[in-house]
This record gives sequence, structure tokens and C-alpha cells, in this order.
Amino acid sequence: MVKKRAKSIRGLTLQFMPYTEIAKLDSTERIKKLLRIILDNKVIILQGRLKTEEETRLIEDTMIMIGNIKGFKGVELAVIAQDSENINLFQRFKFGLAKVLVGQQDAITIIGPASIVKEMRKDPKKLEIMMR
Repeated sequence: MVKKRAKSIRGLTLQFMPYTEIAKLDSTERIKKLLRIILDNKVIILQGRLKTEEETRLIEDTMIMIGNIKGFKGVELAVIAQDSENINLFQRFKFGLAKVLVGQQDAITIIGPASIVKEMRKDPKKLEIMMR
């Protein structure tokens, strides 16, 4: 009788998260929620963006985890937002008003474990994500 070895199939899991899912959480709870997903080896596509201090805290927390959690290599993070630099005054006013109304939801944030996401390159027209 021939034994068959089970093959481990690892796929890429993208998890879309609407901003409303984290909007009512405080900063610490937001970061914990995102870290739980990242530690599950999923790439998060977040509608909106974190506050600058939350992005910083997320990166700081993951740096502490490197070496303490087996196989964890950190995170890669990129934000795609509308460029308000190259628009006229009226469009800039509309953009500013919309930002006041919708807050940080006018962007997309991609966060993934560095063990899966090798690199993210961003230029004004596109975002390239290189996977391992």
C-alpha cells in the first residue's frame, strides 16, 4: 500500500475591510484587530486610512514582534490616496470639503505580512505589490 503525503497548499488571502468596521474602535483596538488578521497571514485591503500615529504604532508594534513570533518578519504598508496637488482651486475646494465629510475614507490602505508581501512600490499612477 502506497501512502500519499498530504500537500500543504498555501494560498494568498486578501481581506477587504470597510472603514466602518474599525471606525468606532479606539486606536489600540484598531491596531490589535489589524495585527490579528496580519498574524493570520492575510493581506488587508482597508477602505480608508489609519491616522499617522496609528500607522507609526502599527509598525512599532510589529518591529517588537519580530523575533518573538516564529516566522513573523514584519509588515508592509502602503496608502493609495487621491493626489490633490495637481488640481485647480475649485477642485481642491471640493476635495477638501469631501475629506471633511467622509474623513479618512477617501483612500485605500494595503497592509500585509512581510513573509508574503515582499515589496510595495508606489508611484503617482500605480501601486505594485511583489509577493513571495
